[in-house]
Amino acid sequence: MTTTYDPFHPKYFDEADLREELVRVFDLCHGCRLCFKFCTSFPTLFELIDRHDDQDAAKLTAAEQDQVVDECFQCKLCYINCPYIPGQSDWNLDFPRLMMRAEQVKVRNRRLSVKERLQNQALARTDLVGKVNTALAPIANRAIGSTGTLTRRLMEKTVGIAAQRVLPPYARQRFSTWFARRGAPEPATVGRDQGRVALFATCLVEYQSPQIGKDLVRVYERNGISCDLPAGQVCCGAPWLHSGDVDRFVAQGRKNVEVLADAVRQGHHIVVPQPTCGYVLKHDYVDYIGGPDAELVAANTYDAAEYLMKVHADEGTALDTEFPGEIPDALTYHAPCHLRAQNIGLKSRDLMALTGARITVVAECSAIDGTWGYREQHYEDSRKVARKMAAAITKAGNDVVAGDCHLANGGILQETGTRPVHPISIVARAYGIPEEDRRP
Repeated sequence: MTTTYDPFHPKYFDEADLREELVRVFDLCHGCRLCFKFCTSFPTLFELIDRHDDQDAAKLTAAEQDQVVDECFQCKLCYINCPYIPGQSDWNLDFPRLMMRAEQVKVRNRRLSVKERLQNQALARTDLVGKVNTALAPIANRAIGSTGTLTRRLMEKTVGIAAQRVLPPYARQRFSTWFARRGAPEPATVGRDQGRVALFATCLVEYQSPQIGKDLVRVYERNGISCDLPAGQVCCGAPWLHSGDVDRFVAQGRKNVEVLADAVRQGHHIVVPQPTCGYVLKHDYVDYIGGPDAELVAANTYDAAEYLMKVHADEGTALDTEFPGEIPDALTYHAPCHLRAQNIGLKSRDLMALTGARITVVAECSAIDGTWGYREQHYEDSRKVARKMAAAITKAGNDVVAGDCHLANGGILQETGTRPVHPISIVARAYGIPEEDRRP
């Protein structure tokens, strides 16, 4: 029996070896049950094993194993909670990576239906879809903007995107277009240069929420941090990875590694305003692409708030803590799963706390997690998981909700009716920096 999550291992795509590993891990998880609350994979797993009097995980059928795999949406919170992870235990248990391996074996063995293949293509080709939909933004947004319409029901039937899922609108101007045309940098208020960063904008900021990128640039420049946007970057590839297509993920990732490693060698740190994409750069590129350049990128990549708090904490640098603009008295901060999985602490909360706002933290999962919650077959399960998040946000009772993840923020909007704001935008308004489209 092998215990490998190494995609370069000769048995990684061997289905018999995978099935043995699923039995081993499922037996350990069944005996522990510490992660019962994170997603439906674990309750399903425990119920399937409990059907057998001897509670033998080896008696699960391949279809039952696949059901557990299918219900995992890669929040990675079980990894944070697990006492048996590699490096901490001889059991070497990495449940999220095992679930990804199972998806990848399924794709490699061509066990996908036609609908699944169409679904993966529609959700993973973010740059192509983003370029088309930003060019046709008014038309595209009318088509996708209302749930349950004929257009959305046709989308569900053809490409499997749930007709009732609230989808983020597309911007009329892409972030990279704004960056190339923008005027003078925001005047620095700290009186010294405090860093150089290369922005990995992410497809979510590039095509759907460029305001996040604009606010990031203005906040960074105000604090003496110069910003560049290296040409040639593409979507991080997470939708390909999470749908099991390793080959396309690697091809996508290599483009970014080349661009970003060159930026690091020119003296930049890399800053990412979306947590899933940041996780990919910090961890998945090292695991699936490997090599010195991927390691260089990973070692120099920061979440947007993480980098600002680093500047604030390091000797010889500090943030401007004068906030003459609009500051909420109290706000609720949703800590996204893929940011918590980076094990960097709650840097966005710490950053917003500098403004003086009182902050309530909600750490329940939105169950969007990449593209899983967009898929028609997972829509109802996704919303069931998200109920705890919605209840916690409602209980906090604050008018303002902040969240780093654009995907999770869409789930929050759907479940609570409140549209969250990125923490960087909270800080920008606190500085008195107006939204770009409201500038005189």
